[in-house]
Amino acid sequence: MKDLLNQQDSAVELLPKKMLVTQRIFWGEHGLMRPISPLTNVNREKELKLRRGMLVAHQVLGFVTLGGMTAQGVIGARLYNNYSEKLKDTHENLAIAVNATYSAGAFMSFFTPPPLINRDKKLSSIRIHKWLSLVHMSGMIATNILADKIEENAKLKPLHRAAAFTTFASFAAAVITIKF
Repeated sequence: MKDLLNQQDSAVELLPKKMLVTQRIFWGEHGLMRPISPLTNVNREKELKLRRGMLVAHQVLGFVTLGGMTAQGVIGARLYNNYSEKLKDTHENLAIAVNATYSAGAFMSFFTPPPLINRDKKLSSIRIHKWLSLVHMSGMIATNILADKIEENAKLKPLHRAAAFTTFASFAAAVITIKF
């Protein structure tokens, strides 16, 4: 990465043309962070270091979440075949932990400062990772909604299970695509 400080007097674009809505709201030219961190070369360099740290945290939280999802799936399968209050409590406690790590990871992704430039439009592991995030985020929402409804309608169990498997598969694929 070029040293932004050495380019202080040149007409370098400090923000990419395209950003996530959340990035634009917080880090855009007139974003909520600009009173604290004015849009300068020096501050953009600091923001890019913050971005890197947040994306590393996003990755770590992704691995922790994947481990939690795996444990929750194992307990869920046992619960599905052999119901007990202890298994149900364990499954629900794992759900709380998985939801917390998943949400923290999503936060790190959505609210990170934007990159310096946009990537090209070619198919890449990052692009596939982002597409898969749409699937696993929808699956997380569906899984949680269905989990709340199972108590009043046990016929929803197969739908909950299908949503959970879809979420796990798309989340695991998203983690794997980043590594290749």
